[in-house]
Amino acid sequence: MAPPLKIGIAGLGTVGAGVVRMLARRADAISARVGRPVEVVAVSARNRARDRECDLSGMRWYDDAVELARDPDIDVFVELIGGPDGIAKAAVEAAIAAGHSVATANKALLAHHGVELAAAAEAAGVALHFEAAVAGGIPVIKTLREALLGNEIARVSGILNGTCNYILTRMQEEGLSFDTCLDQAQKLGYAEADPTFDVDGFDTAHKLALLAALAFGVKPDPEAIHVEGIRSITLADIEAADELGYRIKLLGVAARIGGQVELRVHPTMVPKHWPIAQVSGVTNAVAIDGDAVALTLVGPGAGGDATASAVVADLCDVAAGRGGAPLGWRAASLQPAEKAAIRRHEGGYYIRLAAVDRPGTAAAIARHMAEQNISLESIMQHRRGRPHGGERAESAEDPAPVVLVTYATNEDAVRRAIDAIEIDGVIALPPQVIRIEKD
Repeated sequence: MAPPLKIGIAGLGTVGAGVVRMLARRADAISARVGRPVEVVAVSARNRARDRECDLSGMRWYDDAVELARDPDIDVFVELIGGPDGIAKAAVEAAIAAGHSVATANKALLAHHGVELAAAAEAAGVALHFEAAVAGGIPVIKTLREALLGNEIARVSGILNGTCNYILTRMQEEGLSFDTCLDQAQKLGYAEADPTFDVDGFDTAHKLALLAALAFGVKPDPEAIHVEGIRSITLADIEAADELGYRIKLLGVAARIGGQVELRVHPTMVPKHWPIAQVSGVTNAVAIDGDAVALTLVGPGAGGDATASAVVADLCDVAAGRGGAPLGWRAASLQPAEKAAIRRHEGGYYIRLAAVDRPGTAAAIARHMAEQNISLESIMQHRRGRPHGGERAESAEDPAPVVLVTYATNEDAVRRAIDAIEIDGVIALPPQVIRIEKD
């Protein structure tokens, strides 16, 4: 049997400790399947005294993750510190320079610096694996990088943030407001004290940047992605979607349209019968459409065990000598990701307007839609009193919620029509616009 693959882990939080436990628990099976033992020999963490419920005896301790990364007696450096820059970036760069392979769960680091790190790993002849960086325990990186090489990928889309999916699920199933669901997510540990990165869509954008690189050969670039979060979603929208036969999900979408890759993150109405509409709670899902195979992968998108499982899978690949270009394509061949103008996006749209109660309002709305050649599939008018999903009783002074559902059109036309409606003064509040995915 080959000599052990020696691992150094920087970061012993929930995931890092989970990796140590999993490698110990599965040591014999892993050794038998990859042809060599996989052993943690060194670690770095801020607090040596903390009880991590795993056996760390005999392992070398480093206070400095960069020094661990340079340790000549490790083969693989595991970065579980997090963040796009700082110590995490310095340590990964040091590991590659020292000739060590790297496994990381750091989507922000790779979304911002993936090309240069991949190029460095290729030049050094070492592996750079990041299965744990996207969708937790779902093997979507390996699927795109290896399993679907015979396919030309047309589209990758999915639920990539468990916090947002938990909030939207609770709103839909229990009729709770966004603020209430966010507060509960924070108490349960599903959302940070500052939830901006999650609920405003940036976490999803980082993950989508990596999926787009693997699927389409474009450089990871969060700045090339149109990003909207879920703060504006109200119970009125959730209820209207249900009535229309949809569920609202925060989707990340990368799609080849003509010669361009469209990258977008935003709330989306998806038909109830779609597999992705059935994904609830903190679960993630990724749908991949290839010319030979279309599939949907569903599983835990976060959590210590799920993420540790992905890290261990990467370590087993290194132990078995499985590698390849980190981003699925040689770094030098990756093309710039040009930001597609979202106003050129074509599809159906849900538009909720708080219409003022006066003669001519409906006619003005219909006229401006017609001026932009927008055909309406349906029009719904609900009772007054909850234009923002609140709970107060209706009043004759309240605007009337009007919901329009369009046939396929482009976003530019929708925005021009809404701008004209606002200028006419026939709506009392900012409009809500949600894109619709259809069969």
